[in-house]
Amino acid sequence: MKRNFIYAALLAPALLLASCKENFIERPSLSGTTTGNYYNNAEEVRAATSTLYSGLPWRNYESRAQDAIGDVMAGNMFTYTDVEYLNFTVSSASERIGAAWGAFYKIIGYSNVMLKTFEEKKAAGGGAYLDPAIAECRFIRGTLYFFIARTWGAAPIITDPGETALSGNFNIPRYLQKDVLRFALEDLKAAEAGLPESDAPGRATKYTAKGMMAKLYLYQKDYANAKLKAEEVINSGKYSLVSDYMGMFTKASMNNNAESLFSIQHQFAQDPWGTGNLKNPDRGASQLRTSEADAWEMYVPSIDMLKEYEFGDLRRRWSVMEHGWSNPAWKPQRANAPKYNAFMANGFVYDTTRTADEGGNLNPTRSNIVKYFAGPGKTYGGEPVMGQNSGNNVVILRYADILLIYAEAVLGTNASTADAKALAALNQVRSRAGLPAKSAITIDDILHERRVEFAFEGDYWFDIQRQGFAKAKAIIEKQNRGTATAASYITNFTEDKMFLPIPAGEIIQDPELGKEPVPYYK
Repeated sequence: MKRNFIYAALLAPALLLASCKENFIERPSLSGTTTGNYYNNAEEVRAATSTLYSGLPWRNYESRAQDAIGDVMAGNMFTYTDVEYLNFTVSSASERIGAAWGAFYKIIGYSNVMLKTFEEKKAAGGGAYLDPAIAECRFIRGTLYFFIARTWGAAPIITDPGETALSGNFNIPRYLQKDVLRFALEDLKAAEAGLPESDAPGRATKYTAKGMMAKLYLYQKDYANAKLKAEEVINSGKYSLVSDYMGMFTKASMNNNAESLFSIQHQFAQDPWGTGNLKNPDRGASQLRTSEADAWEMYVPSIDMLKEYEFGDLRRRWSVMEHGWSNPAWKPQRANAPKYNAFMANGFVYDTTRTADEGGNLNPTRSNIVKYFAGPGKTYGGEPVMGQNSGNNVVILRYADILLIYAEAVLGTNASTADAKALAALNQVRSRAGLPAKSAITIDDILHERRVEFAFEGDYWFDIQRQGFAKAKAIIEKQNRGTATAASYITNFTEDKMFLPIPAGEIIQDPELGKEPVPYYK
């Protein structure tokens, strides 16, 4: 079903926003829309906040930066393109760092401007319809400051870009990571208090905020509060694991399903760029490139990731194409390619023994990623694809994460646990994957489960990072980051690689960012 609320009035916030001296500062225009002549009803307000969920502002993060940071660095993906993330030689000039930074602070800018506008409107006598919108802005901003804190550690906090711009003082420091996390948590608490119990599919609710708080608490090792918030989501009865795991990522009809707490909302379109999901070609096997769908396999599963799956784990074939993997519905055809067409005529089979002109594929790890690959196009038996664009949402937080957060929070600092509720939560996830139940769990059991459950979703690097340097180093140095024919291991993992460097261009414009972080809270 089409989610029209997400795409209504995409240009409304643009009327309020303009670039400023610093890339990470977005400020309101000094002319144009005012609180007096707009945002007079819930429809206008919801049209504006819908922008915060859209793929347009999130594009530069979710397209490649999310993969490079969350999965290539984590050892889940192999690539010949983002090699610096594979071998931990990332510099401050990296394109992916700049893209993620820019996307995060742009969306924060949108949130800041709308938040200030709505609060001014509220103070001037605006109605209760403004309250959920204010909470939505706080949720998005809090989520992004959480993401910033775990990506860069210490970072700037911007709350009033207009005041900053007008003051002319752009010497904004980095604040301590613990303060950035505290700020993010305060926003999420406000969102929890102000969001409704339920809303239209795709919109943030009180339980979306609770779920993100649980994830942030777990990152902080605040196990009591992580357990509390995860349990509140579980007990709400509003979410469940879906049976079609693969469909969550490959079928637009499953957007905003019962497992999704928060997703970036996409629309099947090429224009404007980023409206559609752009992950399709970077993951798609090259033999599935057609007149409708691009596919150039920039990222493929790592050898180490393939070894992580237990025997019989259904998530392997739901997430990875390997020799013998098939989809009878996909029947791609190409002009002047008789061998290829003959091989594909009865349905696609992943084959590493045939040549490319015969429909085969022999890439570096002999595998391709299924998640977010919608197929060769509607004409050829797949989902609708338009070049690089599909209509699949990008899932940021789902119920499986809440279950595993709960299990880990119960475990806490213990060596193991046989707590019945913790086991029930983790074993729900394993049961869907066709695996036997565990009778006791350790942190390594949970990390394994998180790795295979969320493979290629841009999250595992942060699971490694939050273990602390010593354990992160041990995990990284055990991984085979090479190819099927040449193993490769990391020998240069040092503590300074736990967080990414601030983009070089930002430090040039604001030298304070190159200095030691300072407290935000006095």
